[in-house]
Amino acid sequence: MTLDELEARCEEVRMEWAQASAAAHDPEALEALRVRFLGRKGSVTSLFDALRALPPDARATAGKLLNALKGEITAALDDRRGALEREAIGARLQAERCDLSLPGTWRPLGRLHPLTQVRLEIEDIFQKLGFDVASGPEVETDYYNFEALAIGADHPARDDWDSFYIEDRLLLRTHTSPVQIRVMKSQPPPVRIVCPGRCYRRDDPDATHSPVFHQIELLWVEKGLTMAHLKWIIGEFVSAFFGPGYEMRFSADFFPFTEPSAQIHIRRPPGDWLEIMGAGMVDPAVLVEVGYDPEEVSGFAFGLGVERMAMLRWGIEDIRLFYQNDIRFLSQF
Repeated sequence: MTLDELEARCEEVRMEWAQASAAAHDPEALEALRVRFLGRKGSVTSLFDALRALPPDARATAGKLLNALKGEITAALDDRRGALEREAIGARLQAERCDLSLPGTWRPLGRLHPLTQVRLEIEDIFQKLGFDVASGPEVETDYYNFEALAIGADHPARDDWDSFYIEDRLLLRTHTSPVQIRVMKSQPPPVRIVCPGRCYRRDDPDATHSPVFHQIELLWVEKGLTMAHLKWIIGEFVSAFFGPGYEMRFSADFFPFTEPSAQIHIRRPPGDWLEIMGAGMVDPAVLVEVGYDPEEVSGFAFGLGVERMAMLRWGIEDIRLFYQNDIRFLSQF
């Protein structure tokens, strides 16, 4: 092959490249072109093999021609590859484009569980009256759950609390009263606390009983407290939670850790009386147990069920509805 023939062949390869590259519209076709022209057996590569047949004085000129051809095709491949990548990115951006003028998709907002709503409201009422919120462990010792509250191992009142025992002296608390003992043991009087929390008893589930329930207890220990103070605090709570116009009455009852003890009922005349809580003056034996002098201080306590308060407020007749996670029920509150 002469130098003139090599020049002619270079022009043919250029034309061949121009026609073939115009039809390459994707990365796969572009890679096939690279192999066709620049691969080991490609059109440009085969021309370099022809250099050996040229006279020595013509090889430098021929080499420049072939390098220029290879550089043109390589640059064109790079440009075309970049163009295809930009086209692909543009197509993807167009496909994924968000039309900000379209109305948004409404997502329903969550809300607090009705029992949580009631608990927080009750806490707020008593915090405004000067009480602190205290908490304690749900897995409790027999001492804090029973013995420190004047409920000994043989006390018949234990029959009222069918307990979930974890081991001999460890159980799931049956009420939040252990929190009162823990707080009194940790500080001197005065003590003004409310103790909300989850409790456990081995009750068979029915419309009014659940093995898991929520309770809030109040404790006030200070010099000079009497049943009159207890009645005033409960009256303030009833007015704040249920609203004005309710009557309240106390009836005698028994609790091992209060003396005297009472059940509190309310009604809006002419409606029926409804039991809402048990209450009483802290038994002196309990004060002695925590290191307080019953001759110096006195106190009162009461406990109410959060589920009971929610059922009274909204007229719910089955406690199990709170635990079934039925959105149709929960979304009403």
